[in-house]
Amino acid sequence: MESLPEHAAVNRAHWNDNADSWVAPGERAWASAEASWGIWGIPEADLRLLPDDMSGMSAIELGCGTAYVSAWMARRGAAAVGIDVSERQLETARRMQSEHGLEFPLIHGNAETVPFPDASFEFAISEYGAALWADPFVWIPEAHRLLRPGGELVFLSNAPWAMVCSPLDGSLPVTEQLERPYFGLHRLDWRDAIDEPGGIEFHLTVSGWFRLLRDTGFEVTDYIELQAPEPGPEVRFYVSADWAHRFPSEHVWKARKPGSRS
Repeated sequence: MESLPEHAAVNRAHWNDNADSWVAPGERAWASAEASWGIWGIPEADLRLLPDDMSGMSAIELGCGTAYVSAWMARRGAAAVGIDVSERQLETARRMQSEHGLEFPLIHGNAETVPFPDASFEFAISEYGAALWADPFVWIPEAHRLLRPGGELVFLSNAPWAMVCSPLDGSLPVTEQLERPYFGLHRLDWRDAIDEPGGIEFHLTVSGWFRLLRDTGFEVTDYIELQAPEPGPEVRFYVSADWAHRFPSEHVWKARKPGSRS
């Protein structure tokens, strides 16, 4: 039987138990002609997280869930692969492949230990997925191993400011108060949260992400703090549009593995 670290086993159970809640969002994303990102649906034209032309490019989505990002890459010509720890999420992904006539490999596994040789991919991406649910001190080196020289890593997750303003008891939404220390951010366990109990997430400070990427051997090419397009009372997941219009609820990292693509 596959051996998983505690957080991966907890998160597998969490995502299997909640997979039905993500069927409709997955269906909408698969049906979308254009990519959009994060909880505020920011258009790809504004963020440019994907290369315009991915023809023949080997690409992996780390923590793919229902694999709509992999589908977006495949439609751009990529030889896409998705990996996810939840078999029930992958069931939805495979059904979407069948319904949309789009086939690419889907692997049931842990994005911290991907069953591919070194330098297998030119592009790696995670929208939440590994970027939130895997230990960055493990999955970032694994992404570096998987990429060829000149390869690019892109990931999107919660910004640390939202975590610092998240009440200790897990109540929602985030507040305008500093609820927890900024320094020392790493592992947040939401299993006993008052509102919407979850799994085990991972977060770092901005300087912590910079240092980890640099020490792993990446060059950071861009850092984007995302803003809700318009203020308002609407709450999405953990944050209101009012809050996220004034403060970054999500962020994007782009990094490159030095070297020339062969």
